[in-house]
Amino acid sequence: METPENEVFRDSINTIDTDGKRKWVFPKKPSGPLYEKRKIVSYVLLAFLFAAPFIKINGNQFLLFNILERRFNIFSFPFWPQDFYLFVISMLIGVIFITLFTVGFGRIFCGWICPQTIFMEMVFRRIEYWIDGDRNKQMRLARQKWDAEKIRKRVLKWFIFLVISFLIANVFLAYLIGGDELIKYIVEGPFEHTGTLIPLLIFTSVFYFVFAWFREQVCIIACPYGRLQGVLLDNKSIVVAYDYKRGEADNGRKKFRKNEDREALGHGDCIDCFQCVNVCPTGIDIRNGTQLECVNCTACIDECDDIMEKINLPKGLIRFASEDNIAKKEPFKLTPRLKGYIAVLTILIGILAGMLALRSDVEARILRLPGQLYEHKDNGIISNVYTFKLINKTSKDIGDLSFKLRGWDGTVNTVSTSETFIVEAQGVAEGTLFIELKQSDLSGDKNSVTIDVYSEGDLIETTSVSFLGPRSFN
Repeated sequence: METPENEVFRDSINTIDTDGKRKWVFPKKPSGPLYEKRKIVSYVLLAFLFAAPFIKINGNQFLLFNILERRFNIFSFPFWPQDFYLFVISMLIGVIFITLFTVGFGRIFCGWICPQTIFMEMVFRRIEYWIDGDRNKQMRLARQKWDAEKIRKRVLKWFIFLVISFLIANVFLAYLIGGDELIKYIVEGPFEHTGTLIPLLIFTSVFYFVFAWFREQVCIIACPYGRLQGVLLDNKSIVVAYDYKRGEADNGRKKFRKNEDREALGHGDCIDCFQCVNVCPTGIDIRNGTQLECVNCTACIDECDDIMEKINLPKGLIRFASEDNIAKKEPFKLTPRLKGYIAVLTILIGILAGMLALRSDVEARILRLPGQLYEHKDNGIISNVYTFKLINKTSKDIGDLSFKLRGWDGTVNTVSTSETFIVEAQGVAEGTLFIELKQSDLSGDKNSVTIDVYSEGDLIETTSVSFLGPRSFN
């Protein structure tokens, strides 16, 4: 597409004016079939977000990220710091998946799934439409003097925003400390837990600042994902795109006039109504091509289709399409880059599935007691002392635990009143044990000894330790 000589392209983000000041965006209230689908997706995700910290499966919170106590539940499966490698692989899978999705379908995650966009467009913005009215009324109210009407609307809106921000902060707190703990704190009263109340108020202030003032700037300035678009997208990526071939034709855009043969005059289907610009939550003109600010929310598609329908022109002037699809009519297909990402993603998912299958319910860690050497006992017995830690990763008690040596004629004695013990659900058992072996069975001063951990007669974990003995001289 050739650029007209008088066309001026911006070299700064759209929400900053020529003086470097914030340019407030007043988007028109969106409507249309895609917007209705977005609402369904958004409200399902919001319901999940608010419910997940209070859902329990097998006694485990569905999602928990307790950083202070180093307890994590993902889809009700408990993870411990010792499972950090699983967390790393899961994060890699997430990054590769988002990268794959972006290369294939652009920034649709931002417009349809991202919590920032969902809260902003489906909660706070809709409240704003209810109180302040649509685009024109909001602009008029912003210019209006601080009279009784403006004060009433501003105070009401800001108060509701603050209440919702407080609720969001509480939900996020439930993800950090647990849903049961949050309910307990509420019942006992916030002033009984000031150490938690202060961070809660800080997070409330942050959420209020983001949704009441910072708004779309999060997507444009703060979020690094938008910056990655320029690296990840190519001419074959499916994005929200303006069909400039059809919209501009030979002689460019032109305002709509009844009974005018636009095709004969060489004008495209774009009637320069600016409705796609007015409805955009980041205030861009999609007709300038793929831009940093575009979050693929599809509001411009709905608005343009509605205009095309009113003037009896085909829909799809703005649609999901790739640059090659618009310029060369090429259909979407898997590129070598997409196939490479799919292969890597498949391998990582396979590795994660294998590690989860091999992950034991109990992790045993047995270490020699620092500073202690071996001890000679009667009948040529050598004794070593160790500390042990057993971590129960399940939501039920594991009982009748005992240690046994594998491949050695010796004994394992724990410093307790009984040979067996239990580890409580998601708990830790620590103690001291002695391993005794015959000196004649040892080969050298260091020997590797395998210890099996049994529960009710079933082998549940295996670990190895180094056993010290007298140095032999030949």
